[in-house]
Amino acid sequence: MHHEQRGKMKETVFDVLVYLFENYVDDRPELYANQKQLALELSEAGFHRGEIRKAFRWLDGLSTEHPLAPGSSLHRDAAAIRHYDPAEARKLDSACRGFLLLMEQHGALDARTRERVIERAMALELEEITLEQLKWIVLMVLSRQPGAEYAHALVEDMVYDDLQGEGQLH
Repeated sequence: MHHEQRGKMKETVFDVLVYLFENYVDDRPELYANQKQLALELSEAGFHRGEIRKAFRWLDGLSTEHPLAPGSSLHRDAAAIRHYDPAEARKLDSACRGFLLLMEQHGALDARTRERVIERAMALELEEITLEQLKWIVLMVLSRQPGAEYAHALVEDMVYDDLQGEGQLH
Protein backbone atom coordinates (compact mmCIF):
# COMPACT_ATOMS: atom_id res chain seq x y z
CA MET A 1 0.00 0.00 0.00
CA HIS A 2 2.82 2.38 0.86
CA HIS A 3 4.42 1.66 -2.55
CA GLU A 4 1.16 2.46 -4.38
CA GLN A 5 0.85 5.79 -2.60
CA ARG A 6 4.43 6.73 -3.48
CA GLY A 7 3.80 5.87 -7.13
CA LYS A 8 0.74 8.12 -7.28
CA MET A 9 2.50 11.06 -5.65
CA LYS A 10 5.39 11.25 -8.11
CA GLU A 11 5.45 10.07 -11.68
CA THR A 12 8.83 8.82 -12.75
CA VAL A 13 10.53 8.75 -16.11
CA PHE A 14 9.67 5.06 -16.12
CA ASP A 15 5.93 5.85 -15.85
CA VAL A 16 6.23 8.20 -18.84
CA LEU A 17 8.06 5.53 -20.83
CA VAL A 18 5.44 2.87 -20.11
CA TYR A 19 2.65 5.30 -21.00
CA LEU A 20 4.40 6.14 -24.28
CA PHE A 21 4.99 2.51 -25.10
CA GLU A 22 1.42 1.45 -24.37
CA ASN A 23 -0.21 4.35 -26.19
CA TYR A 24 2.05 5.30 -29.08
CA VAL A 25 4.67 2.79 -30.18
CA ASP A 26 2.47 0.40 -32.13
CA ASP A 27 -0.35 2.73 -33.13
CA ARG A 28 1.38 6.02 -33.91
CA PRO A 29 5.12 5.57 -34.36
CA GLU A 30 5.30 8.80 -36.38
CA LEU A 31 4.69 10.74 -33.17
CA TYR A 32 8.20 9.91 -31.99
CA ALA A 33 9.42 12.16 -34.79
CA ASN A 34 7.34 15.05 -33.44
CA GLN A 35 8.51 15.40 -29.83
CA LYS A 36 6.87 18.79 -29.39
CA GLN A 37 3.40 17.38 -30.16
CA LEU A 38 4.11 14.27 -28.09
CA ALA A 39 5.30 16.38 -25.13
CA LEU A 40 2.08 18.37 -25.30
CA GLU A 41 -0.03 15.20 -25.27
CA LEU A 42 1.99 13.79 -22.35
CA SER A 43 1.60 17.04 -20.44
CA GLU A 44 -2.15 16.93 -21.04
CA ALA A 45 -2.13 13.35 -19.73
CA GLY A 46 -0.73 14.71 -16.44
CA PHE A 47 2.99 14.05 -16.68
CA HIS A 48 5.51 16.67 -15.52
CA ARG A 49 7.63 18.41 -18.16
CA GLY A 50 10.91 17.47 -16.49
CA GLU A 51 10.02 13.78 -16.50
CA ILE A 52 8.89 14.04 -20.14
CA ARG A 53 12.25 15.57 -21.14
CA LYS A 54 14.13 12.83 -19.28
CA ALA A 55 11.99 10.17 -20.97
CA PHE A 56 12.85 11.60 -24.40
CA ARG A 57 16.56 11.56 -23.51
CA TRP A 58 16.19 7.95 -22.36
CA LEU A 59 14.49 7.03 -25.65
CA ASP A 60 17.23 8.80 -27.60
CA GLY A 61 19.65 6.47 -25.83
CA LEU A 62 17.84 3.51 -27.37
CA SER A 63 18.82 4.73 -30.81
CA THR A 64 22.41 5.60 -29.96
CA GLU A 65 25.11 2.99 -30.32
CA HIS A 66 27.18 2.98 -27.14
CA PRO A 67 30.82 1.94 -27.42
CA LEU A 68 31.83 -1.17 -25.56
CA ALA A 69 34.06 -0.95 -22.54
CA PRO A 70 37.74 -1.51 -23.33
CA GLY A 71 38.55 -5.20 -23.48
CA SER A 72 34.93 -6.32 -23.62
CA SER A 73 33.75 -8.71 -26.27
CA LEU A 74 30.29 -9.71 -27.40
CA HIS A 75 31.20 -13.04 -28.95
CA ARG A 76 28.56 -15.62 -28.19
CA ASP A 77 29.90 -18.34 -25.93
CA ALA A 78 27.38 -20.66 -24.32
CA ALA A 79 29.71 -21.17 -21.36
CA ALA A 80 30.29 -17.45 -20.79
CA ILE A 81 28.67 -15.79 -17.80
CA ARG A 82 27.96 -12.05 -17.64
CA HIS A 83 29.51 -10.59 -14.49
CA TYR A 84 27.82 -7.52 -13.04
CA ASP A 85 29.78 -4.72 -11.41
CA PRO A 86 28.67 -3.64 -7.90
CA ALA A 87 26.49 -0.74 -9.14
CA GLU A 88 24.73 -3.00 -11.64
CA ALA A 89 24.22 -5.71 -9.01
CA ARG A 90 22.69 -3.18 -6.61
CA LYS A 91 20.30 -1.88 -9.24
CA LEU A 92 19.47 -5.26 -10.82
CA ASP A 93 18.74 -7.85 -8.14
CA SER A 94 19.20 -11.60 -8.62
CA ALA A 95 15.68 -11.99 -10.07
CA CYS A 96 16.47 -9.37 -12.74
CA ARG A 97 19.84 -10.88 -13.54
CA GLY A 98 18.25 -14.34 -13.72
CA PHE A 99 15.59 -13.03 -16.10
CA LEU A 100 18.24 -11.59 -18.43
CA LEU A 101 20.08 -14.91 -18.43
CA LEU A 102 16.84 -16.77 -19.18
CA MET A 103 16.09 -14.40 -22.08
CA GLU A 104 19.55 -15.08 -23.50
CA GLN A 105 19.16 -18.84 -23.11
CA HIS A 106 15.85 -18.68 -25.01
CA GLY A 107 17.36 -16.57 -27.77
CA ALA A 108 15.23 -13.50 -27.01
CA LEU A 109 18.35 -11.45 -26.22
CA ASP A 110 21.81 -11.71 -27.66
CA ALA A 111 24.88 -10.25 -25.98
CA ARG A 112 24.43 -6.87 -27.71
CA THR A 113 20.76 -6.45 -26.80
CA ARG A 114 21.46 -7.66 -23.25
CA GLU A 115 24.08 -4.96 -22.86
CA ARG A 116 21.67 -2.36 -24.27
CA VAL A 117 19.02 -3.45 -21.73
CA ILE A 118 21.52 -3.19 -18.85
CA GLU A 119 22.75 0.20 -20.07
CA ARG A 120 19.18 1.56 -20.37
CA ALA A 121 18.27 0.16 -16.92
CA MET A 122 21.29 1.89 -15.41
CA ALA A 123 20.28 5.14 -17.14
CA LEU A 124 17.00 5.29 -15.22
CA GLU A 125 17.11 7.42 -12.08
CA LEU A 126 15.90 4.60 -9.87
CA GLU A 127 17.81 3.04 -7.00
CA GLU A 128 16.73 -0.41 -8.06
CA ILE A 129 14.84 -1.91 -10.96
CA THR A 130 12.01 -4.34 -10.29
CA LEU A 131 11.56 -7.43 -12.43
CA GLU A 132 8.38 -5.92 -13.92
CA GLN A 133 10.27 -2.73 -14.84
CA LEU A 134 13.09 -4.76 -16.38
CA LYS A 135 10.61 -6.64 -18.57
CA TRP A 136 9.30 -3.30 -19.84
CA ILE A 137 12.87 -2.16 -20.56
CA VAL A 138 13.55 -5.38 -22.49
CA LEU A 139 10.33 -4.79 -24.45
CA MET A 140 11.33 -1.22 -25.27
CA VAL A 141 14.82 -2.26 -26.37
CA LEU A 142 13.47 -5.09 -28.54
CA SER A 143 10.90 -2.79 -30.13
CA ARG A 144 13.80 -0.89 -31.72
CA GLN A 145 15.60 -4.02 -32.96
CA PRO A 146 14.88 -5.06 -36.55
CA GLY A 147 14.13 -8.76 -36.88
CA ALA A 148 13.33 -9.20 -33.17
CA GLU A 149 9.60 -9.84 -33.64
CA TYR A 150 9.64 -13.29 -31.99
CA ALA A 151 11.59 -12.07 -28.96
CA HIS A 152 9.40 -8.98 -28.71
CA ALA A 153 6.22 -11.09 -28.76
CA LEU A 154 7.64 -13.44 -26.12
CA VAL A 155 8.49 -10.66 -23.67
CA GLU A 156 5.27 -8.76 -24.45
CA ASP A 157 3.25 -11.83 -23.45
CA MET A 158 5.19 -12.00 -20.17
CA VAL A 159 4.61 -8.31 -19.39
CA TYR A 160 0.89 -8.39 -20.10
CA ASP A 161 0.43 -11.75 -18.35
CA ASP A 162 2.02 -10.17 -15.25
CA LEU A 163 -0.33 -7.19 -15.46
CA GLN A 164 -3.41 -9.37 -15.82
CA GLY A 165 -2.19 -11.45 -12.88
CA GLU A 166 -2.30 -8.30 -10.77
CA GLY A 167 -5.91 -7.80 -11.79
CA GLN A 168 -5.37 -4.28 -13.09
CA LEU A 169 -4.00 -2.48 -16.08
CA HIS A 170 -2.46 1.00 -15.91
